[in-house]
Amino acid sequence: MRFIVISDVHRRDSVALWTRELFEQHHADGVIVLGDITHFGPGDWGEEFLRSLPGKVYAVPGNCDPPLAHEALARGAESIHARRIVIEGRDVVGFGGSNITHLDTPNEMQEGRIFEELSKIMTGGCIMALHCPPYGINDLTFMKMRGGSTAIGKLVETFKPVLVLSGHIHEARGIVEKDGTTFMNPGAAKDGFSGLVDIGERIEVRLLDRRS
Repeated sequence: MRFIVISDVHRRDSVALWTRELFEQHHADGVIVLGDITHFGPGDWGEEFLRSLPGKVYAVPGNCDPPLAHEALARGAESIHARRIVIEGRDVVGFGGSNITHLDTPNEMQEGRIFEELSKIMTGGCIMALHCPPYGINDLTFMKMRGGSTAIGKLVETFKPVLVLSGHIHEARGIVEKDGTTFMNPGAAKDGFSGLVDIGERIEVRLLDRRS
């Protein structure tokens, strides 16, 4: 199956339009949304946004999606936060929110809680669909500080997922290959960036923007 991957929408109405265009252009089957769908709410906007996306839509909330909005977001798409599902025979583990930041956003968690909740659903060689990246990969900010989660980093080392999708750090867009794992941050959808992932016997990823 082929998915358009977007993250960090931050309540930009235009994202739904060009996501639908990329969906048709690349003959995709669905969309994976990696959080920060709203910009501190409201949930109703996020629900309508997710409903407007084509194909099968999977989503996790971001650190800027307040907990009160999560129920509405789950009505707009299949929420895979703190869940493990199967796509094309592969385990896909979803987890939203982020570790603690200096911004004090509404959906942040201590590293211990992230480790406890996420470890319950991890399997070896899975695909991870996250908002927050693991510490040290696709997490370098403009201030040259690392914004990733140490708990996620430990779980990646232990379970060796085949693919890790994450957003959160807008400026850390890119694809990294390390120790048999592919890591992709598609960039901020609010800026016109996205990614493409094929899930099947092989895993293939590609960065896109609204012109590609």
